[in-house]
Amino acid sequence: QVQLVESGGGLVQPGGSLRLSCTASGITLDFTPDNYVMAWFRQAPGKEREGIACVNSKDLRGYYIDSVKAQFTISRDDAKKVVYLQMNNLQPEDTAVYYCAIWSTSYCQYPLRADYWGKGTLVTVSS
Repeated sequence: QVQLVESGGGLVQPGGSLRLSCTASGITLDFTPDNYVMAWFRQAPGKEREGIACVNSKDLRGYYIDSVKAQFTISRDDAKKVVYLQMNNLQPEDTAVYYCAIWSTSYCQYPLRADYWGKGTLVTVSS
């Protein structure tokens, strides 16, 4: 059973930064780093969950929706089974619960999907 645990959320002032981490466990030999992408979604209050960033398995290339492209950077460390989301210049509209996800495909594509989800970590941007 794959489990994903996010960390790093919290309260930050506008213009600040946070780095989210997500650690995966329970990944079997059939679920090798070559055949799954890791992604971040977020769900703001009163809105639907949206996929915001994804990182490929094979070339580690990151993909982003336009609204976060200039602010966020996704990366992964397969040796540690961790995916990160560096978030800079955070604004109140970035307030949301951020979810880590794994999708069993080799390359990111939109719309993002997920086979496994974490429980989420809350990011609040407020002065």
